[in-house]
This record gives sequence, structure tokens and C-alpha cells, in this order.
Amino acid sequence: MSEHTRVSAEVARHSGRPSPVQETGSPGRTSFVVSGYAEARQALQEQALSKDTNAFFAETTSTRDVHPVISRSMLATDAPEHGRLRRLVAGAFSTGTVLGLRPWIEQLTDQLLDQMDVSAPVDLVQALAVPLPVAVISELLAVPTSDRPQLGMLSARLFAAGRPADADAASHELARYMNDLVHDRRAHPGEDLVSRLIAARDGNGEQLSQFELTSLAALLLVAGHETTTHAIGNAVLELLRAPATLAHLAGNPDAIAPAIDELLRLASPVAVSTFRWSTAPVSLSGQEIPAGRPVLVALGQANRDAVTFPDPDRLDLERGNASAQIAFGHGIHRCLGAPLAKAELEIVLRALLTRFPQLKLAVEPDQLQWQATRLVRGLVALPVQL
Repeated sequence: MSEHTRVSAEVARHSGRPSPVQETGSPGRTSFVVSGYAEARQALQEQALSKDTNAFFAETTSTRDVHPVISRSMLATDAPEHGRLRRLVAGAFSTGTVLGLRPWIEQLTDQLLDQMDVSAPVDLVQALAVPLPVAVISELLAVPTSDRPQLGMLSARLFAAGRPADADAASHELARYMNDLVHDRRAHPGEDLVSRLIAARDGNGEQLSQFELTSLAALLLVAGHETTTHAIGNAVLELLRAPATLAHLAGNPDAIAPAIDELLRLASPVAVSTFRWSTAPVSLSGQEIPAGRPVLVALGQANRDAVTFPDPDRLDLERGNASAQIAFGHGIHRCLGAPLAKAELEIVLRALLTRFPQLKLAVEPDQLQWQATRLVRGLVALPVQL
């Protein structure tokens, strides 16, 4: 056990802080929830915690009908397969690529702000936080403009809690669309990301299969905008809750970029990381996790661990270790699109606060509705007065 983990456990015992690793469920069907920061980082890079959901559920009977393109994506692979797939797509989200996209993202942001009615309340989720990330990732994939609203709705249906049949149906619709898109790019290659993936070869000279290409395209579309949408909405809400900080950033736009990590820490768009399970016994903060158990890493709670981030529920732009936040995960599965998401968030906040420094909530905070899903944390709507 590391010194940080030992201290975390000791503080938890003497401060009333919830245990950083908790077992939940009924006897024989338990899972483990990891909410401590040090424990979350350990879990996210623990090789004995597998992402291979198909292996875990292979012998279970399920009524779900998620298309394999979605259920067997790169997110559900371990090393070395995960590394092979990740290397082939990583270049699309490099610092240089993101830098080249910034002028276009800034232009698109300005266009969306131009369309807003300053005389009436505006829903920033539907007017800005949804269309911008959808347009950015769709542009990378060269998805026709006319198809983008449809794909945005399919993605939202995949995350909808309480409607498994609809989510499953959406997975099949999205798989069909992406399969057709890959076939079209084979026949008519361009400069888009899908065309580059078709042409890419790994270290052994092997190319991605049709299934891998379709799965990667679907994953990039969904992951490329869903979390960014919630990151934008959540960050704006936190600033609306801290008017002095909002005014400071509105008057000092260059302070926005350094504030992004603190905003992501406080308002993590992903509440719980995607599924993991223990292939061998694992010890986290003194809690023994037997083999064969689901493990859920609560990124949002870990980012508010008072041991690592004192006074964790306060937006503190002077916090010295905000860059240690794990809103995008940690280890080999850390979100590939994190640099792009952070760039979009910065561009949006800079444009929004510069143009509308008097931005205010148009409803009482307790009237805000949150997405009914465990995986992500985001607003259904964010009505504001510009």
C-alpha cells in the first residue's frame, strides 16, 4: 500500500469520510465502488482490473441486444489489443491536430452565439453545448451536415437510463450508419479521419478490419461529443454559481485556460468510468477485492476527495494541484480526446464570457434537471439570461 493510500484510509477512519472503496450489492452478487482519489488512480491502471466486458458476461444470460460494434469497442479491450487500436487513432487527437482545429472551432462557436436571442432565456445545452461538439467530431469523420442531428440523437439514446430497449435499438442504427460510412470512404477516400484509419497500418503492417473500423468510428462519434457536451454545461453552471469567479474570467480571458482543470475537477462530465472487473484478487486501500467482481471507479467523487483536494466542493482557481484531476480517466485507457475536449471547453468559455459577461441563470438552481444516467453527469437543459 502506498503512503498516500495509507493516509487516505487513515483519514477516512477518523474523519467520517466515506470509505474510498466500498462493497455493494446482495450476497453473491457484489461489486465494488472506488471513490477515493488515490484508490481510483490505482484502479485505473491496475492490470488485474480488466476492461474485457465480453469475457465477464460470456456465461451470463441477458435480455439486452447491444450491437457488437458498440459492446466490443476499443473501450472493452485490454493490452496488447487496446494499445494496437489506440496507436492507430491517436494521431487524430494530437496536440498539433487540435491546434490546427482551433480557428475552425472558434468560428463555429461564434456562429452559434450569433444565433442566440439576447432578449429571452436561452438553453445553453441545446443552443451550444450539444451542437458544437457534435459538429467538431462529425467534421473529423466527414459526416454530412444533414446527418449530424440524427447521430447526436442516437448517441443520446445510447446513454438514456431506464430505456434499455431504445438504447439497444439505437446501437443497431448507429452501427448500420457507421458501417455504411466506412464502406463509402473505402470507395471514395478523403482527408477525413475514417479515410486515414482505413489506410493506417500497425507495426506489423496489418490494417484494421471492417468491424474494427466501424467500431472505432462509432466510438469516436459517441465519446467525441457526449462528454464534451456535459463538460461545457457543467462548467458554465459552476461559474454561474460563483459570480465573482465568472466576472474575474470575463474580465481576464487569458485566465480561462488555466482554469479548465479546476472546472473539470469540480464538475466532472463522467461520473463513473466504464466497466471493469477483477481477473485476480486486488487490494485497494486495504480493501480486498476477490477475483471475478465488477469494479466501478467513481471519477466525479474521486475528483472531490478532500485528502487530495482540500475544500473539494469549492471552485478554487488558485488550487495548485488541479491538473491532477482524473475527469478523463488515467492510465492506458485515459480518454484519447481529452486535448480536443479541453480546447473546445476553453474556446466556448472564452467566447461566451467575453460576449456575455452578465450571464445569469434564468431559473432557480433546484429547477435544473440532470440526465438520468449513471455513467455521465450532465444537464438536460441550462436556461440562462444572456
